[in-house]
Amino acid sequence: MNKMSKKKKIFLVVDVVMILLLIFLDQFTKHLAVVNLQDKPAYKIIDGVLELNFLKNSGAAFGLLQNQKAFFILVATMILLIIAYVLFRMPDQKKYYIMHVLLVLIASGAAGNMIDRVRQDYVIDFIYFVIINFPIFNVADIYVTVATFVFVLLFLFYYQENDFNFLSFRQQKKFREFK
Repeated sequence: MNKMSKKKKIFLVVDVVMILLLIFLDQFTKHLAVVNLQDKPAYKIIDGVLELNFLKNSGAAFGLLQNQKAFFILVATMILLIIAYVLFRMPDQKKYYIMHVLLVLIASGAAGNMIDRVRQDYVIDFIYFVIINFPIFNVADIYVTVATFVFVLLFLFYYQENDFNFLSFRQQKKFREFK
C-alpha cells in the first residue's frame, strides 16, 4: 500500500479548507437574502437587467422535480462521495491543479444547497437576470455551473483519456516479461 505524499496531504487539506470557506460564503449570502429580501420587493441592481429577488426553491433548476428532498440529498451525497474519491486518488501533478479547484467548487455548491434542503426543505435563491428571464439562482449554483462548464471544456480540449487512469478501480500491477 502506497503512503500518501506530503504534497498530496497538503492538497487535500487545502481542498477541505476551500470547500468550507466556499460553503460559508454561500450560506452567508443566503442568510443575507433571508434578512434583507424575504417578504420584500425585488432589489434592482441594474434596472431591467439584474435584481435580487428572494425565492424558496423546493425543486431543481427551472422548477423541475419539486418537493423531491430525499432525491436531491441522495444525489448531492453521491456527488460529494465521488468528488472525495477523485480528489483522494488524483495525482499531485501540476496539470491536475485546475481540476482540484473545479471539483472543490462543485463539492461546495452541492454541499451548500444540500445544507439548505436538510435544514429547511428548500434552497434559497435570490439572483435573477431579468433581461433574459433566467431562473433565480444562488452562489452555490454559480459554483456548480461555472466549474462544470470549465470542466467540460478541459475534458474536451485539454485532458486526454489516459489522464484519468488514476480513477481505475483495478489495482495497477507491474508485470515483467519473461523471454
